Amino acid sequence: MKYEYAPDLQEIAEEIAKLLFLHIDMTRVKCFRGFGSSSRGTIARCHTIGKLMQKAIGVQAYYALEFLEKFEKQSEEEKIKTIIHELMHIPQAFGGGFRHHDHVTEKNVGLMYKTYMAKKVENEKFYKKNIKDKKEGEKFGIKKWF
Repeated sequence: MKYEYAPDLQEIAEEIAKLLFLHIDMTRVKCFRGFGSSSRGTIARCHTIGKLMQKAIGVQAYYALEFLEKFEKQSEEEKIKTIIHELMHIPQAFGGGFRHHDHVTEKNVGLMYKTYMAKKVENEKFYKKNIKDKKEGEKFGIKKWF
């Protein structure tokens, strides 16, 4: 396996977390592309180190989201849903555990996707109405809408 940091996916994950998952500290979540996996049906994975190992080496919880080559073949909507799916595995406690597939279901991912899209459109309308130029938008970290 080969891993490569994915700043483009990191930016999308940060935007999604900002709108949907306020409990997630994105400074402790990193997105990577994984190459050479022999997994057949896997598109993406969420990784962390267990709580005992965190204590043993004296670190807080960190998560790595790994997106495999199959991810790139998805539509844009499916890519967003996959990122949401992986973020949903991170529990409210943000302590190094995982939410399992009894919570991270296709139905729940679909509901979160609809919520994300609605909030994203709402934010874009707000910023377009209230931020007058590119320079002012950049102060708020907005790059896309001008």
